[in-house]
Amino acid sequence: MTRMRLGVALVLTVAAAWLLTHRELIDIGTIEPALRSLGLWAPLGFVGIYTAGTVLFFSGALLSLAGGALFGPVWGTVWNLLGATLGATAAFLLARGIVGAWVAHRLGGGLRRLVDGVSTEGWRFVALMRLVPLVPFNLLNYALGLTKISLPVYILTSLVCMLPGAVAFTWLGYAGRSAVAGDAAALRYGLLGLGALAIIAFVPRLFRRFRAKEPAWIETADLQRRLAAGDAIVIVDVRQPEEFVMPPGHLPGAINVPLSELADRSSGIAACKRSVVLVCKTDRRSARAATELLARGLQDVAVLRGGTDGWHRQGLALE
Repeated sequence: MTRMRLGVALVLTVAAAWLLTHRELIDIGTIEPALRSLGLWAPLGFVGIYTAGTVLFFSGALLSLAGGALFGPVWGTVWNLLGATLGATAAFLLARGIVGAWVAHRLGGGLRRLVDGVSTEGWRFVALMRLVPLVPFNLLNYALGLTKISLPVYILTSLVCMLPGAVAFTWLGYAGRSAVAGDAAALRYGLLGLGALAIIAFVPRLFRRFRAKEPAWIETADLQRRLAAGDAIVIVDVRQPEEFVMPPGHLPGAINVPLSELADRSSGIAACKRSVVLVCKTDRRSARAATELLARGLQDVAVLRGGTDGWHRQGLALE
């Protein structure tokens, strides 16, 4: 079984590399005559090309543009969506059943969080990833195969949520071909396609803006009062170690967790089960640190306004 998995992974790698160096083969001028020779079977031939291209990491956007140019805005959308769904399903099954360990070994931090997100949110997370292009489409298909989501839910969610992008790229491909042919109505199709793509492009930023939790702020006087009252607070200074020890110093009792190490040590901070106050020289880095901790699920997090500079200006002791 191990040899078979290695063999499949090797075949996929070689095929993807070959396709990458022969991109001109998937071109409207090249594939159109071949598809026309298939007659009524041309759509199935195109779907097969789209499916194989998706598995081999070829650009889905280029394939969708070609589908719109070859089959028009309606049938082009149908064949594009079918090819993308079949390709996404094939990659999903390959990752889950054959090359899963190979892909998992190469998952970076971002994709690892994606896998964890699917485990927590299920189909909602898959829908978000399909609607919001935060992760490249082809890589996402393989990454989702490493999660525990069921195959039927994955297929249905992908099919529904890939529809807006399929429509946008298909119309854009159709408009481009029609414009070359002298169709004045192509401008309208082009504008509709560009508008849909613009909406898809801005969804990630809007989503982050509405979903991101704003960090709480705490004033110097409030922090001093809470510390004097013996409240359970852990002060985390996110500056570099050399900044932490250089004059004028750091807040009494603060621990040093540089911003670059915060992601790896966030679980340890959460285990303290105390209110977290983040500090830096001013408050810029600590505000970024608070956003990261909130994104990782910590709730009781605040930023010291003005940082150690503000604390020092108030004449309060530093260590």
